Amino acid sequence: VQLQASGGGLVQTGGSLRLSCAASGRTFSTYTMGWFRQAPGKEREFVAAMSWSGLRTYYTDSVKGRFTIFRDNAKNTVYLQMNSLKPEDTAVYYCAAGQSPLRSPSWVGDYWGQGTQVTVSS
Repeated sequence: VQLQASGGGLVQTGGSLRLSCAASGRTFSTYTMGWFRQAPGKEREFVAAMSWSGLRTYYTDSVKGRFTIFRDNAKNTVYLQMNSLKPEDTAVYYCAAGQSPLRSPSWVGDYWGQGTQVTVSS
């Protein structure tokens, strides 16, 4: 599986961005998909994930109510809608895909995209 993330950019506090992650392969609909981020000087952290069916989602506490993950299996794409952005959301965002089912926020993907930079100015 190859993943291509896009949609990052510079936005002011309170603004919105939508990240996209296009996946190759015909088995996209069977993969758990997720988003992670890594801020400068910090470890990579889990942001959100969605099960292959779309019926189960998890979010890290700091983005609940502001971010929404959703997928379009017909387009082999997963999205992360980010609203009410804060400076602390500034990071490189990575999409991930994995064959393991989504059972908790500790899920980690098997395949990773190249990352897209999100910068939120104060």
